[in-house]
Amino acid sequence: MGRAFEYRKATKFARWDKMAKAFSKAGRHITMAVKAGGPDPDTNITLRRAIQNAKSVQMPKDKIEAAIKKAADKDTSGYEEHTYDGMAPHGIAVVIDTATDNPTRTVANIRAAFNKKGGSLGTKGMHDFLFQRKGVFYVPIDQINDVEEIELELIDFGLENIEKDTVDDKEMYKVFVAFEDFGSMQEGLENKGIKPEKSELERIPNHTKELSEEQIDEVLELIDKFEQDDDVTNVFHNLA
Repeated sequence: MGRAFEYRKATKFARWDKMAKAFSKAGRHITMAVKAGGPDPDTNITLRRAIQNAKSVQMPKDKIEAAIKKAADKDTSGYEEHTYDGMAPHGIAVVIDTATDNPTRTVANIRAAFNKKGGSLGTKGMHDFLFQRKGVFYVPIDQINDVEEIELELIDFGLENIEKDTVDDKEMYKVFVAFEDFGSMQEGLENKGIKPEKSELERIPNHTKELSEEQIDEVLELIDKFEQDDDVTNVFHNLA
């Protein structure tokens, strides 16, 4: 059928694979949220965030509802959250969040990825001083008419900063709060009728490191390897 057809087929399969992995990770977040606070999003703020983020990757409503039901119906006590610190090539600090029912498998996969790509797994918490834990809400620009007014209204909910940025080819306002004010800000935005597209608890580097294009590619290969792992929920680094 020709080279063009084969290219389109490969591109479509790659897109489907990426979508499947995004759905898997979103489902894992939903499972952990249900485990932590129950299956009712009206009373479980963490589940509301997980549902919101699942919608941001176009996870269908029926799949979200099925993930909540599955998590509520089964024993999720075997799932554990673990964080691993390590060094990527060229001195880039990496922090990896995971949710797993088999920590032995997860750490083995992470160690193998580090070793294969020229990095090394370190000790837990070794990079704490390099990153600040923040809550970040990604709000479509049409949700906020007057930034200065919203800034004043959200200070009482822990607002630290609002900045405009382009995320996945869309203009967004990024609303930053301290880690401990995440729940307060989520309720504050809901009270104001502002609907973030997604929200995350992130580790933001205090300083970033510049590398050459070739070195950047080496680091990104390792980060991509981590992100392909179904047990990995987030990867943070200080690459500029």
